[in-house]
Amino acid sequence: MKKSLLVLNAVFALTVISCNKSSESGNKSVVKFDTSETSVINNNGKMDTITTGSSMTEVNGQKTEKKDHVYKASDGTLVKVVFETTPKESTVAITSNKKTFTLKKTETKGSETIYKKDDMTVRVKGDSLHLEQGNNVIELKKTKI
Repeated sequence: MKKSLLVLNAVFALTVISCNKSSESGNKSVVKFDTSETSVINNNGKMDTITTGSSMTEVNGQKTEKKDHVYKASDGTLVKVVFETTPKESTVAITSNKKTFTLKKTETKGSETIYKKDDMTVRVKGDSLHLEQGNNVIELKKTKI
């Protein structure tokens, strides 16, 4: 009985010691996720707090950054928008009704960024996203979700 109790205590002690890892050890090329609050001053001078999710991945010195936002259309529909920046290109992925459209960045004009794919154009300026496809125009505003 004493031997089994001694062995059980030894196994427990080894388990506790082996599971004690520091957060800095391990694979450094793993995705780091950060949610943060950003204070933004609107054109009317009021301060808004926007919660964003972002992640940074580094593999072989190449950094990839993703930023997730939720936008809201004028009819109340919520749309997930993911901005991804890699060393080779920048894209925006818009997901609504289980459909995702990914567009590549084509140009930047001052504070406006333009993404295009086929007949679809997205213009991002501040907290607004302007989506054009043919004759359809959809205005989206960033939410505080």
